[in-house]
Amino acid sequence: MTMPEGVRLLYIDDDIGLGRLMQKALEPRGIFVEHAETGEAGLRLLAQERIDVVALDHDLGHETGIDVLRRLREADAPPVIYVTGSEDARIAVAALKAGAVDYVWKDVDGHYRELLGEIIKAALQQERLRRDKEEAQRQIVEAKARAELLLVEVNHRVANSLALIASIARLQSKAVSDEAAQHALADMQARVAAIAGIHRALYTSHDVRVVELDVYLRNLVDELCSAMDADMQRHTVEVKAESGIQATTDKAVAIGVIVAELVTNAYKYAYPIGSSGRIGVSLSRTQDGEVLLVVEDNGIGMSAAPKGSGVGTKVLKAMAITLGATIDYGDAHVGTKGTVKFSI
Repeated sequence: MTMPEGVRLLYIDDDIGLGRLMQKALEPRGIFVEHAETGEAGLRLLAQERIDVVALDHDLGHETGIDVLRRLREADAPPVIYVTGSEDARIAVAALKAGAVDYVWKDVDGHYRELLGEIIKAALQQERLRRDKEEAQRQIVEAKARAELLLVEVNHRVANSLALIASIARLQSKAVSDEAAQHALADMQARVAAIAGIHRALYTSHDVRVVELDVYLRNLVDELCSAMDADMQRHTVEVKAESGIQATTDKAVAIGVIVAELVTNAYKYAYPIGSSGRIGVSLSRTQDGEVLLVVEDNGIGMSAAPKGSGVGTKVLKAMAITLGATIDYGDAHVGTKGTVKFSI
């Protein structure tokens, strides 16, 4: 690396003669020296002029360079090179700990002045690399913030579009007279609502990468119940979801669609027409660190329920595969109980 043009060095030393010698040695190398006899004078020069690097002597008479070094770092000074005539290595170590970027031993023959020129060159290169790194990190942070804002906006628009599709499906279901078509459109509405809820949860979350499942499931069930209560008999749906369980978007979609399918099935088939019952949704962590999702009712049971088109079963299997799990319906005494155990 070549020395940048017009480097300005602040040399703090209580010896005026050494200050002049430093100017004589370094200015031919393109390093212009400003001399200060005390730490306070050096700080004033830093506040008034552009200084690229500081050389700080250890013995300043009534104070040490270590005392001044701390004040220089508090003032966000440029790189500081410590100059000491003592052979005690502890002084150099203390200077480096206090914030000096390097040190030079002040020999009686004055060779340190030439060596200081090389150290200044290295210190400026190190400072440039530090600033480049900070600027790159700043740009990364800004780019990340912009990307997150854009993702929030995308999720907002997708959620609104999916909600519109769900509304259209509901209107269409009211316009058709075929019962099978009505059920198919209702099922589609529930599935779309589950996915729309994911995007709604993402754009309202503090972290757009994951979904808080307890909040998401409660909102999803509320939305499903509002839609189905208007078209079917009313049931009581209870959600017990442990807080703090998060999932990535793809897994949250699978979980939401499973819950939508099972709750919708319970609404349609678990209880005889004209009667009402309870549907439970629970989400919790197991002792082995996995997550347990349960949807259950105390209705007539799977064996007595009418058979559907089979599309819902295929959807459930596909979503379970996404979670790396299967749906176990078990042998409940009353009603139907669907259980999914998976890892997050």
